[in-house]
Amino acid sequence: MSRIYMSPPHMSGREQQLLADVFASNWIAPVGPDLAEFERRFAERLGVDHAVAVSSGTAALHLALRRLEIDRDDEVVCPTLTFCASANPILYEAGRPVFLDVEPNTWNLDPNLLDEELRAGAAKGRLPRAVMAVDILGQSADMDAITEIAGRYDIPVIEDAAEALGATYKKRQAGASGWASAFSFNGNKIITTSGGGMLCSNDGELIEKARFWSTQAKDPGPLYHHTELGFNYRMSNVLAAIGLAQLDVLDERVAARRRVAAYYQQQLGDLPGVSFNPTASYGEPNAWLTVLCVDESKFGASVEAIRLALESQDIESRRVWVPLHSLPLYQACRYRGGVVAADVFERSLCLPSGSALTDEQLERIVEVIRSCPRIR
Repeated sequence: MSRIYMSPPHMSGREQQLLADVFASNWIAPVGPDLAEFERRFAERLGVDHAVAVSSGTAALHLALRRLEIDRDDEVVCPTLTFCASANPILYEAGRPVFLDVEPNTWNLDPNLLDEELRAGAAKGRLPRAVMAVDILGQSADMDAITEIAGRYDIPVIEDAAEALGATYKKRQAGASGWASAFSFNGNKIITTSGGGMLCSNDGELIEKARFWSTQAKDPGPLYHHTELGFNYRMSNVLAAIGLAQLDVLDERVAARRRVAAYYQQQLGDLPGVSFNPTASYGEPNAWLTVLCVDESKFGASVEAIRLALESQDIESRRVWVPLHSLPLYQACRYRGGVVAADVFERSLCLPSGSALTDEQLERIVEVIRSCPRIR
């Protein structure tokens, strides 16, 4: 039996033809018609005015933060339950993350804690320069609440929607609510360009500046003349061609992942001590990853025992993220709360959720999980 991966790439079949067209046209560069079209269609899909394609979702976040001209030790709010790529760009700019706990019913940034943090900051005369909201596991954060609270203090909100393409928030697309948003097309995401990302915004000046910085900040004109620090962050026209083919099947990929999530819930939801990552009432997640939550005392096996049992059958699964505030890298950073994120980490396991999973593979996964209490 072949290995079952947690979230592998899923090609549509059209990518090869578009790549052949790129090679025939010789647009093998970080510029070209496919790149421009990918940006245009992505912005249109999202319902925003502008988009710039870059080398990763992390690069997109970095460029947005750079536009804010963060000074050394300026603070940026970030949820503690997320991948490190949400917080690392803050350090790139010599800023300092302030980690807030998440809501138990969404696993996203808790607006009540954000309100507490900003009130305290205003009282001290030291407000953060930005709020980083993360759409965890493909489910939008409560962006209206977050932007309203941040807006009282004129603090911009950056939406890290790396995992949430195709999800909705109050009938809007996830990633369309903040000052800026970032998406990832890494190989494990719901659509992929193998690597890559997109920065989106209605702020045309932000996108123009990000496009300039992403190509080494070369000044206009015939000379290699530079007055600002730039980065080699631009997506290539070749990868954009893959993105165009993937964008065509986005709705199919979302539907497939939702079917996978429904299958797990149907087949495992009757087990004692078993639940799944929560779904917020304000929108539809894209079900990028389905997360199994286990009460060991009721189920009879820990999430780590389940992970090892799956691995013994050549099935990949992973624990959710270690809360960032507890990592050595961020020990100098302030945090507020953390109990919810710690509880989520202790009892949660990301299951294989790829959109190409077969019924046979899903049955194989479920069989291993159901056997875990007996083999403990």
